[in-house]
Parts: sequence; C-alpha cells; structure tokens
Amino acid sequence: MRRICVYCGSNTGTRPEYAEAARNLAEVLVRHDLELVYGGAAKGVMGVIADAVLEFGGSAHGVIPKLLEQKEIAHSGLTQLHVVTSMHERKSMMAELADGFIALPGGFGTLEEIIEILTWGQLKFHDKPCGVLNVSGYFDHLLAYLDHAEQEGFLRPENRQMLLQDTDPAGLIRQFERYTAPQVSKWM
Repeated sequence: MRRICVYCGSNTGTRPEYAEAARNLAEVLVRHDLELVYGGAAKGVMGVIADAVLEFGGSAHGVIPKLLEQKEIAHSGLTQLHVVTSMHERKSMMAELADGFIALPGGFGTLEEIIEILTWGQLKFHDKPCGVLNVSGYFDHLLAYLDHAEQEGFLRPENRQMLLQDTDPAGLIRQFERYTAPQVSKWM
C-alpha cells in the first residue's frame, strides 16, 4: 500500500474526539509511510487530517470539484491538489489514487463515499480494503445496519466482512495490511 483515501466531514462535529482521531490517524499514516488522499478541503475533519499529515512530514493529495473549490475552501498547502469538474470525477480519481479507504466521522458525503467504494469492491471493481475508524461509537448504527442486512439475506457474510472497523488507527492499518478480498459473488 502506498496511499490511503480518507473520507470525512467538512465540519468538525460536536466532539473533540473527532479531530483528535483525525490527528491520530494522520500520525499512523505517516509512520507507515502512507500518503493521504482526501477531499481537498482546508476545514473540518478534512482540514485537520491534511494539516496533521503535512505537520508530521507526510504527503497529502486533495481532489476537489471546481464548484466546491471556493465553497469548501480548498487547501492551498497540499502536496498536490487536483481540481476536477464533478463529484463523480472526484470520487473516481480518489479511488484510482488510493490503495485503501477509511471513513472518519462525517455526514451524507462521507457515508455515501464509503458505501459506494465498498459496493465497488463487492462488485469486484477493486480488491482494496475499506474500513471505518469507529471514534466514540460513531459508526455503531451503520455497523448494526449492515449486520441486519446480512441477517435479512441482503448481504453475504463474506461481503459483510469487507467493511473493516477498529477504534484504533494502527489496528485498522494492520487489518488493511492483512486484507484479502472475498472471492464470492455479490449474488447469493
């Protein structure tokens, strides 16, 4: 693995633990010589992780649509900032640049991004690890929903296990290093 894409909020949320987790993940990425790929903003949890990666001496690659460049306040100090024409192009480029995907706390966009990239893995468009850093139980309800979808026959057990989770960034990266994509079909 060379680069990890991190999906996260353009706001910081209500708990200081979210920003702290972003800094901790940044430190682990740099310590493992992994570059950051993310949404390119200078604010929110996105800005925290990018700033921390750069502060710790790592590389940060942002991908932001032109329409959001001003609205999200594009980060001007990144190793590389890609300005693209659409959200679809943004997500596609982030997926192409990254060797794995982690979600930190965020809103609709974060949820949509991690679920879409997980679906791409289920459909065999990639075999890269996907995970959530479950800060203060933030993703507990999502994980419970996926367990329910498996119990109700909408997810194969092997595909349910594709979404890795940990409360510790180093533990999640260790899971990524051992990850092997399931060799089953999405269809039951």
